[in-house]
Amino acid sequence: MTEPLLQVKGLGKRFGGFVALSEVDLTVNNGERVGLIGPNGSGKSTFVNCLCGSLRNDQGDVTFAGHRMNGLSAHQRIRRGIARSFQLPRPFGTMTLAENVLIPILYAAESKHHIGSTRARGRCLDLLQMVGLHAKADAKPAELTQIEMRKLELARALASEPRLLIADEAMAGLTHREVDDILALLMTLNSQGVTIIMIEHIMRAVLSFSQRLVVLVAGRKIADGAPEDVIRQPDVVAAYLGS
Repeated sequence: MTEPLLQVKGLGKRFGGFVALSEVDLTVNNGERVGLIGPNGSGKSTFVNCLCGSLRNDQGDVTFAGHRMNGLSAHQRIRRGIARSFQLPRPFGTMTLAENVLIPILYAAESKHHIGSTRARGRCLDLLQMVGLHAKADAKPAELTQIEMRKLELARALASEPRLLIADEAMAGLTHREVDDILALLMTLNSQGVTIIMIEHIMRAVLSFSQRLVVLVAGRKIADGAPEDVIRQPDVVAAYLGS
């Protein structure tokens, strides 16, 4: 039996007396596309932050590619192959797009392969080409549209050559057509071998992308399965529409 790429067991997180996550289990297989949804305040961001090392879980274990992640910092997890894009992109405003992408290449990918500055620059331009920003390699982030900013954020996440990409609301605020552009890009990345967890409120996007849907409510996982089945479960409907 093939070992899961990501295995989360009994994950728990408290902030004082507030329980943000309670006994959350999740398994993600290599190459899988998983949608993670839940109402505002359901614990999605806390869960992702615990996976990525921005927060330390109080209970449970996170295992990635057979290695226990507990206690590892965010930058150590990036180098192990876990990357994320942020809902609110924060690129280096004084740097060009190429420089923004080059930094994580030199920081994470170069440490794996020792590719050198020339090949790193080539990799940088390849990533910008992939997301459709090659022509703006020398532009500054302030010159980008909203969707271009989201594409830059994805390029920066991919620069570390992740095995797992967590896309955190990469489509928020975009038009219908722009959502389709990001969906197509994520599908391409997945076809190239990147496992993806998508956190998103746009249900059309989540349902068309995900092979499996996971639902968090009040810090607990209440559903995990085929999207068409999960969205019909009474407790999921109640969480979104009210009992």
